[in-house]
Amino acid sequence: MSKQLSAVAAYRGIALAGVRHRKKKKEVVAAGLHHLTAVTADPRANVAFYTRVLGLRLVKRTVNFDDPSAYHLYYGDATGTPGTLLTFFHWPGAARGRVGVGQVAGIQLSAPRGSLEFWAERLRSAGYPAEPRLRFGESLLSTVDPDGMPLEILACREDPRPGWTGTDVPPPHQLRGMAGAEIRVRASGRTRRVLRELLGWREEATEAGRSRWIADAGRPGFWLDLVEDASAESGRPGTGTVHHLALRTADISASETLRARLLAAGAGPSPLIDRTYFQSVYFREPGGILLELATDGPGFLVDETPETLGSGLMLPSAFAPAREAVIAALPSLDS
Repeated sequence: MSKQLSAVAAYRGIALAGVRHRKKKKEVVAAGLHHLTAVTADPRANVAFYTRVLGLRLVKRTVNFDDPSAYHLYYGDATGTPGTLLTFFHWPGAARGRVGVGQVAGIQLSAPRGSLEFWAERLRSAGYPAEPRLRFGESLLSTVDPDGMPLEILACREDPRPGWTGTDVPPPHQLRGMAGAEIRVRASGRTRRVLRELLGWREEATEAGRSRWIADAGRPGFWLDLVEDASAESGRPGTGTVHHLALRTADISASETLRARLLAAGAGPSPLIDRTYFQSVYFREPGGILLELATDGPGFLVDETPETLGSGLMLPSAFAPAREAVIAALPSLDS
């Protein structure tokens, strides 16, 4: 984690006393999911699973902007559209984490209706579990990735996003991107206020200790499930866990507006940070989960063409002079 985030990491609460935001027709909100970043111990196995088993596109190979000795890998649709993105930090030698409260619970991916039988067979044939479940009236499969991180494939209604066609997964079954995200907290009161009053989300439904919060029309890629569990173990960072969750903003102006709200509320957001493919603001919500506000642009075509996305190692300008040394220190992704 960067020095800019070290102060943010100590944040554990938000003093919202006296903060009120009147609703406006064009109120700036964090309008949906941008990406989710998790931690892997084995980048080779990670690439094989997310591209060959799940059929996602590897849209960017780069390094951790704070540590060029480790990969940062991005998966998504044909061009890495916000809301389709899963990203992974490679932490060599890191201990296995534990999923618990104060964390995002894993990955949720959207699949077309009627495709879960296909995915159950595909996962099991690749050696992964596929347990059927039901949530908010929708069917899903529960599995894990090579690091043991929980992953769900949901049969989603009304998801117009196309899948990545450069895969052997047939078009009727191709994954569409993130469905939603589950955040687990010990007490949800202040987290609810942040979602509603600062970020502009709204509660749509509840089910067995779980509340669904939506932005926009609540389509796949535009919801969060907030789970309150006072007795659960705290999460422990490490491989097989989610590092942070990023929410979408339209542009830098929208991010700055939301950052000002967070500052006024005492949330201690980071400055705007240039991540090459988007601009980011980081903060911790009251339950301890690290959230990011990420702009939709400029996107992943700033340094590669649509045809070559993910085929070469793209380095931040600060590390470009040491390119040969950086490449030599990284493990091969070929299996």
